[in-house]
Amino acid sequence: MYSSPDTPGMPPPSGKTAWDFLPDGWAIKVDPNGCCGHNRGEHPIVAVPPASFTPVTQLEYARLGTITDAMQRVAEREPHLMPEQVRDEIAAGRMVIPANINHLAGSLDPMAIGRASLTKVNANMGASPVSSGTDEELEKLRWSLRWGADTVMDLSTGGDIDACREAIISNSTAPIGTVPIYAMIIDRKLEDLDRESILAGIEHQAKQGVDYMTVHAGLRRAHVPMVKNRLIGIVSRGGSLLAKWMLTHGKENPMYDAWDDICDILRRYDVTFSIGDGLRPGGLADATDQAQLGELETIGELTERAWRRGVQVMVEGPGHVPFDQIEFNMKLQRRRCHGAPFYVLGPLVTDVFPGYDHITSCIGATAAAWHGAAMLCYVTPKEHLGLPKKDDVKQGCIAYKIAAHAADVALGIPGTRDRDDELTKARAALNWQKHFDLSFDPDYARAMHDEDLDVDTDFCAMCGHDWCSVRISKEIQEFTSGKDGAFAWDKPSISAALSDEQRAMLEQRGVLDPAEIHRLAAKTRRSLGEGEERAACHSEVADAAAARDVQGENGVELVQLGTHEISGVPDHDPVI
Repeated sequence: MYSSPDTPGMPPPSGKTAWDFLPDGWAIKVDPNGCCGHNRGEHPIVAVPPASFTPVTQLEYARLGTITDAMQRVAEREPHLMPEQVRDEIAAGRMVIPANINHLAGSLDPMAIGRASLTKVNANMGASPVSSGTDEELEKLRWSLRWGADTVMDLSTGGDIDACREAIISNSTAPIGTVPIYAMIIDRKLEDLDRESILAGIEHQAKQGVDYMTVHAGLRRAHVPMVKNRLIGIVSRGGSLLAKWMLTHGKENPMYDAWDDICDILRRYDVTFSIGDGLRPGGLADATDQAQLGELETIGELTERAWRRGVQVMVEGPGHVPFDQIEFNMKLQRRRCHGAPFYVLGPLVTDVFPGYDHITSCIGATAAAWHGAAMLCYVTPKEHLGLPKKDDVKQGCIAYKIAAHAADVALGIPGTRDRDDELTKARAALNWQKHFDLSFDPDYARAMHDEDLDVDTDFCAMCGHDWCSVRISKEIQEFTSGKDGAFAWDKPSISAALSDEQRAMLEQRGVLDPAEIHRLAAKTRRSLGEGEERAACHSEVADAAAARDVQGENGVELVQLGTHEISGVPDHDPVI
């Protein structure tokens, strides 16, 4: 399992795993083909259920020592994991495969969430009472999967949410999560919510193929008074609804009271719990307070009870958390919930950048993943402001792919840095096309490059020819930089015309005038000449004086680079 070294004073890991919470009547025996990674001695083990037992969930199969097709697929998608490791982590409760049996029989491509696997990213979407509809949400689904979302949550609260959910599930290869209470109160007063409607609503969504469900059962009646002096109260929609229900009826949280029955429904369809944090902080001042920690204590209890009934569990977390409190929050959840995967929103590390909260939160998300979070729920630029649109979804996904990847590299997960190193080699060789091909968003990188210089040559527009440190390093024979034969290129060339998407990117940026964007899109030759194949601004076409003339066409005064004072190598030395 990958996590940061514990800072002194942090809560230590739990000594328990899901193996400590088997169903009543189960036993454990040593088996050479069984599971490792447990806390029951040095030998592989399997669980021994009653004779009449039939496994349904990935957790139950793992406990029996079985490697399912879904576990095998996870190992194929994450080559640093063996199928046996996937099974062992699931059996210990440290990993989940959200895979409803009905979705698995259709379009779902199984994936895993757990700290032994790569950090995952979730994208939220869903129609609201005032904005969007099924078609737009399906486009957001396709868009989020394109930009790297590993799971998607349908948080619809308006329109035909049942049809929207059905469409999203049938069109998604990724796991789909929901918050069932949203649908439960459509066309019904909150006060009329009861045990029967709760169980019926959850079973209906399970039949549809929902892979994981957020159930806010950890917020109990005793926790509600703890929120009284918070700056921003309860910011979880599910949490606020249930708090109001408890205050209205003077009773315990109905989700808590019905927990065992909910577990039994989820087990029948192998729906994974995403136990909701109804008291997550909505501002820095409310972080790590008595209400949040009290709920976490109950979530630990609910985790144990779900495992006893064979249900996979992950746990949701904050929220808005000062940077210095992130590690404590991650490590405390690890202890209270015995290593169950932690799925966190952000957290945001400052509250004063609305419109940029995809940035403020991905900073916290990187730290959260480094300290143990297994999945990050993205935040878009529209957070706190409105319903995300298509480009907001892209910005949120990219910010969180950066956070997840940065954490995976820091954690040392095998193979995670390989692509970074390959791109560095391409950059060192000044092989622009491979540079772009290896990037996460090649279209955007190419458009940004061509905005200044639509020639792939031995420098970029930032430094120009004479000041290009990468070109100089490549030319120094003693350096290996830029000399990998796999990244060699023949000659500079004018880049291809902009695609429609690249053109739209540059138009949105507003840096170039329309005529210049049209030139890049149509590749008409204004300064270079129609049909010219090579630009006269690189060293393989022109001598140094001519290259400087081209770079200085706009009246920029160029300064001769002298390296001898720094490097000790004369300017005329043959090694340069």
